[in-house]
Amino acid sequence: MSFQQGLSGLNAAAKNLDAIGNNVANANTVGFKSSGLIFADVFAASIGATAGNSIGIGTTVASVQTSFTQGNIRTTSNPLDMAINGNGFFRVDVNGAVSYTRNGQFHLDANGFIVSATGAKLTGYGVDAQGNILIANPSPLQISSAQLAATATTAGQIGLNLDAREPVVTVTPFNIANSATYNKATSLTIYDSLGNAHALSTYYVKTAANTWDVYAAVDGVALPASIGTLNFNTNGTLNTTTTTLPFNLALPIGGGAVTPLTMTLDFTNSTQYGSGFSVDTLEQDGFAAGQLAGYGIDDAGVVIGRYSNGQTRAMGQLVLASFKNPHGLQPLGNNGYAETTASGQPIPGVPGSSNLGLVQSGAVEESNVDLTRELVDMITAQRVYQANAQTIKTQDQVLNTLVNLR
Repeated sequence: MSFQQGLSGLNAAAKNLDAIGNNVANANTVGFKSSGLIFADVFAASIGATAGNSIGIGTTVASVQTSFTQGNIRTTSNPLDMAINGNGFFRVDVNGAVSYTRNGQFHLDANGFIVSATGAKLTGYGVDAQGNILIANPSPLQISSAQLAATATTAGQIGLNLDAREPVVTVTPFNIANSATYNKATSLTIYDSLGNAHALSTYYVKTAANTWDVYAAVDGVALPASIGTLNFNTNGTLNTTTTTLPFNLALPIGGGAVTPLTMTLDFTNSTQYGSGFSVDTLEQDGFAAGQLAGYGIDDAGVVIGRYSNGQTRAMGQLVLASFKNPHGLQPLGNNGYAETTASGQPIPGVPGSSNLGLVQSGAVEESNVDLTRELVDMITAQRVYQANAQTIKTQDQVLNTLVNLR
């Protein structure tokens, strides 16, 4: 008489309770994926056995399978917290060893690296000096606190409407101090090589029907001559045949910056209609130096720095990884997994590419443990354990009856 079936059933039920207990214990662990047991029956090999008279000798745990279903996404107040909405794993570096996780709770360490609670560094693509993403081998992402260098203005654009009803100016020569020598004026802020702001004022003088001379002044000092002429068609649009755009400017700048400041000024979107003077566009490409004021991460995983001068600059892009068989990953603890031959090699990519999900900043993915289901499974596992214990008890009673035969 064999106790094997009951004993294997007890072991299987105990391991099932272990798995359920582990799931329940990690119900509040961010990024945790629940696991369940897959059981298989056991038969002993015997000579001459037939299909109809073989009795199994119990059960065994065939494997422990992790469920990688999506967990609920919960918002947080940390911009470096991230949740993957879809497929993929964060790729992290631990002293040169790469592992993978769904736990997106990150923060900055003393050196500006984006790290997990255990110190694992989030990896991704770096950027060049202009903030362009450099596609290369993923490396730890670092947020630099260095100032954003100033950039001198090289191009400006003004879009306006000049009132066709304005009279031709007869008072000459042009003088910025005498409003009778021009019809209208507007001003644009530009920046020199040191990031100092300067006021570039432009003045518009109607010299004939559909013809306007444009003058300029920097910080209240007028340039010696007109910077160009705007000619308009009879329908109010700019005559691009007789108007040479953009205007080229060489502006005298003081204060130790590069001088003259050379730039272009474009008026392509300007019009001359019979309506009031209006300025629709004032744009230029320079800016002052700026300090890092904040940062965030967009859906594509691009880390974007925000600076005190109003500029934004990409600081890196995180890389996700997917696997052909995620169930083959080896759990490492601390919400980490390692690749194995069963999982296949990682397939890296940026969020939203291929079959990878998007990243939501300021949020985390909660555990996918269903507590209601786990508690019901716990009751079932308990009953199975009791039933297997009862089979051992029954076989013990039968054996005791045989031993006591006289």
